[in-house]
Parts: sequence; C-alpha cells; structure tokens
Amino acid sequence: MYFDKFIGIDWSGNKNNFQKGISVAECTRGNKVPNIVKPLDHKYWTRSTLVEWLYKEIKLQRNLIGFDFAFSYPFYDRFCYFPGIKDSPINSEKLWKLIEENNKNSKNFYGGEIWSNKTFGRFFNSPKSKGSLFSSRRRFTERVAKNKIHSPSSTFNCVGPGAVGTGTLAGMRILNLLKNEIKIWPFDELIFSTKSVLVEIFPTYYFRLSKVQPEKKIGYTIENINKSLNFFNSKPLKKNQIICGPDQDDADSIISSAALRFLSADKTIWNVPNLSRKEGWIFGV
Repeated sequence: MYFDKFIGIDWSGNKNNFQKGISVAECTRGNKVPNIVKPLDHKYWTRSTLVEWLYKEIKLQRNLIGFDFAFSYPFYDRFCYFPGIKDSPINSEKLWKLIEENNKNSKNFYGGEIWSNKTFGRFFNSPKSKGSLFSSRRRFTERVAKNKIHSPSSTFNCVGPGAVGTGTLAGMRILNLLKNEIKIWPFDELIFSTKSVLVEIFPTYYFRLSKVQPEKKIGYTIENINKSLNFFNSKPLKKNQIICGPDQDDADSIISSAALRFLSADKTIWNVPNLSRKEGWIFGV
C-alpha cells in the first residue's frame, strides 16, 4: 500500500490548555530518520492545533498516520461496549458520536466530562471516582499483544502511569471529527481509496518488538533508540539529538513513525480479524 509520508503521534488526553506530552514525528519513503515536527506558533501542541495541521497534511499527500490511543472499546467479551445499558452503541462510529455528545462542552477535544454522566461514568476508573461497573476489560488486539510481547492498560482505566483511558476519550472525539475526511483502519475499507489512513499505534510494542527496553531512571538513550530504528530499517538519530517530552514522548513518536513505514510494506500486517471492525486493532500486532 503506497504512502508518501508516515506520521507517528504520541498522544495526550489531559485537560491543560497545551499538551506537553504530544509529540509528532514524520518520515518519507526510503530510510531517512524521522524528524520531530513542532507547532508553528507555540512550544507545545494543543489537540486543536494538531488537528488543524493534519487537515493541511492530508490535502498535500497520502499519509499513514498513527495515533497512540485506543480507537474503540472491548465489545466481544460482553458483546456490548457498555453492558446492561439500553442505548449502548452498536458500532465504533456510534461509540465515537456518543463520546463526542458527552464532551461537546469541553474545549480542545477534552474527553473527561463523560465521567460525570450517571449512566456511562460508572464504567470508568477516573480521577473523580472508581465507577461501580468498572472492570479491567481487554480488547482482542490487547490480549494478542500481551501474548506476543506487551499490552497497554485497560481502555476504561483513566488513572495512574500508563493509563490510556483519558487519551482514548479525547482521541475518539478526533476520530468522530475526521471520519469523513480520512480512512480509519480497520473500520473502513481501504481498497481503491486514495485518502490518507489513520491507524492505532503502541510505541512500547514497537520498542519491545526490536528488543529494546528503557533503562531504569534514564529511559531510552540515543543508542537504544538507534538500535530500534535500525531494526525498522531507518537511519539513526544524531548523537546530539535531544529527546523531549515529560515521558520521553519524542522517542515514542520517532519510533512509531519508522515502524509505520517499515510495517506498512508487509501485506500481512493489514490482514486482521473481522472482530476488529468493532474493537479496532493495534497496527503491527
């Protein structure tokens, strides 16, 4: 499948005006090392300015864009996103719409307002409270990832290190906005499409796939980032490259960009179980 550019986005769901944890890296076809993309008018991205930038990018060329959040919730473990709820959405598109409707008064695509909803808030472990219906449910792609290498946390968990829930809520608002402008995999059919494609990524999985783990108290060094880049057939970073972000977010976006370019050339990567049409799939798992 042909793409002109490969964009890896390390995401953030926090409520701040600016998201210090958002990092964007891009690379073109070939093997040049991915480079960090900074916003034009500020040191840090907001989710809104990032969306504006993406709108411009998808008009210029065909991009493969990876976002580091869950594109959907578990469904097949209980045959429902929100078990016991009469109006629980029946597919991913209706799920994204529900998340949007419950957060529409929040600026910058923040998604945490749903925690105050008496019906749906009970399913989340949030900073407000641990919902009475919260459980550590896992999508099939997360169970497969765990069996192979490593799994992200439960999509309904919004508390603690490594929690993906808050970013997922903000991310679903983005998917709801972009669904008519871009193809969202694996929910949309890609055959004969010339649109850019959005996929779900998991940077830690790509590092582990390349046999690289962060060092205690240090994180990812330039040397081990370059080891991972080499695995994905990419040229290395310069030794004086500065890796920014509160959680070394640049490292995650850089490796995701390179992994997207490398893995997308493998046709088998695109063949995933049919159940992913409701639950989503982590690209490369």
